[in-house]
Amino acid sequence: MQVHPTALPGLMLIEPTVFGDARGHFFESYNQRELEGALGRPLRFVQDNQSLSSRGVLRGLHYQLPQPQGKLVRVTLGEVFDVAVDLRRGSPTCGRWLGEVLSAQNRRQLWIPEGFAHGFLVLSDQAEFVYKATDYYAPEHERCVRWDDPALGIAWPSAGGPPRVSAKDARGLSLAEAPRFDL
Repeated sequence: MQVHPTALPGLMLIEPTVFGDARGHFFESYNQRELEGALGRPLRFVQDNQSLSSRGVLRGLHYQLPQPQGKLVRVTLGEVFDVAVDLRRGSPTCGRWLGEVLSAQNRRQLWIPEGFAHGFLVLSDQAEFVYKATDYYAPEHERCVRWDDPALGIAWPSAGGPPRVSAKDARGLSLAEAPRFDL
C-alpha cells in the first residue's frame, strides 16, 4: 500500500499494491497496521456503509457535528469524483477542497479524517461506493454544505447533465453558514 499526502493536511490518497496475472488480481483493500503506521494514529472503524447510485447523482457534502466521522472511502463498481472540504477551524486550508477520481479500475481510496465534509458525483452508469467510518451515523448531528456554493468553487466534472441531488442536500448550508470543527 502506498499512502500519499495531499494538499490538505491529514487527507490521504491510498493506492493498494495489486497482484495480478492471467487469472485476475488480488489486493488488500484494508490493512489496519499499515494504514495506522502511515497515518501515525490509531484507527477504530465502527461502521461500514455502501451505496449504489446512477450517473449524475451527487451525494453531499456531508459531515457530522458533534460526533465527527473519519472515513476510508473507495469505489467497487464504476467511477466517481470524490470531494473532501476542510472545515477545521484554524486549519491553514479551512474552506479548501480536494477532488479525486475514485474507480473500481484505479482502486484508489481516500482517507478523510474527522473535520472534513465529504461528497461525490457519479461519473459512470452506476457506481457502488463503500466506506468505513470511525463513528456511528447520527442523523441528529448530520450537517450539509451546499455542493454548488460559489465560495467553494468546486470544479465538478460533467456527468452528462445537471447533477441530481436529494432535497436534503439541496437545502445544504453555504460555507459561510456551516458550523466548523474545533479539532
